[in-house]
Amino acid sequence: MTPVLFAAVGGLFPALTGTLNIALEGLLLTGAFASIAVYHYSASVTASIFAAVFASVSLSALHAFGAFRLRANIFISGLAINLFSGGLCAVLSGKIFNTRGVVAMTSVPGLLKWYLIFGFFLLLTAWLVIYKTPFGYRLRACEKNADALNSLGINDKFYQASALLISGFFAGLGGAFLSLNLGAFVPGMSSGRGWIALVVIFLGGRKPQGILAAAFIFALAEAFSNYAQGFLAIPSDFILAFPYVCTLIAMIAVSVFPKR
Repeated sequence: MTPVLFAAVGGLFPALTGTLNIALEGLLLTGAFASIAVYHYSASVTASIFAAVFASVSLSALHAFGAFRLRANIFISGLAINLFSGGLCAVLSGKIFNTRGVVAMTSVPGLLKWYLIFGFFLLLTAWLVIYKTPFGYRLRACEKNADALNSLGINDKFYQASALLISGFFAGLGGAFLSLNLGAFVPGMSSGRGWIALVVIFLGGRKPQGILAAAFIFALAEAFSNYAQGFLAIPSDFILAFPYVCTLIAMIAVSVFPKR
């Protein structure tokens, strides 16, 4: 649940401003690679996590610059980040590790067992920021009435860009967990979790508590697909597709039975 939860909480901020950060997939992958690369040289979990956050926030800044400064379509810009991150990780992996395949490391210390607890703390912090601070009020006002904000001298684009940077921060944390928990970097290891995180945001009603419940459901589906390979006489490709089938069903259910 951890990487999906982090990515979804981060993606909630742009969603509340009326935009959608579809670059979460690429941000997760970039964070995963940056953390394992820095751990290779420093053997420090803390430095690796900071590196993952820095890399993802930097890509988010590039995304925001393209979307709000250069006036590019925000969805095309997000897709470009996803494509760019995959190629960037492959090239850097070849330069640093002389391989574009799996980068295996030594075992990472057990600090990561507290990662999910840290995620719950950040989820609570996100709730406080969104609903109890002036920043959160203005963030949500970007979607509801951006003209009213601008009439008060408040730039709605600033809050939309800030939301993208915040989503990069959370995605970097999620990406760091992906690679450090495994002790390796695998090309494409985000495996659609960024896209699932987008579904989790809307399935959870764009609320932190709803996101927590939806992330748990999808994590349960993924855990089932992993363990079912050992005792179900079904081709593994079908079993591994189970979480994505659940995602599709959830999207259809939300569309057919909208919240009143």
